[in-house]
Amino acid sequence: MTKKKTRKPIRYKTIKLKLTKRQKRSLDNFCKIRGTTPIKVIKQSIRPMLNNYAAPAPGQTQISVRQLDLFGTE
Repeated sequence: MTKKKTRKPIRYKTIKLKLTKRQKRSLDNFCKIRGTTPIKVIKQSIRPMLNNYAAPAPGQTQISVRQLDLFGTE
């Protein structure tokens, strides 16, 4: 009999978010109307950014025009 390969546990990170009373009330009202939770709404809102930018794009760093070039090629 073959042994099942155990999965590597997923590591989660904590993010703190501050909302004003009005923003919290709006979020709660939105969730109550839609029948969902605030965590699900926030995760669904940021999902495109989390999925599409997992790995840094090579050569896509933005360099400011005013940045000093110390070791530039001439």
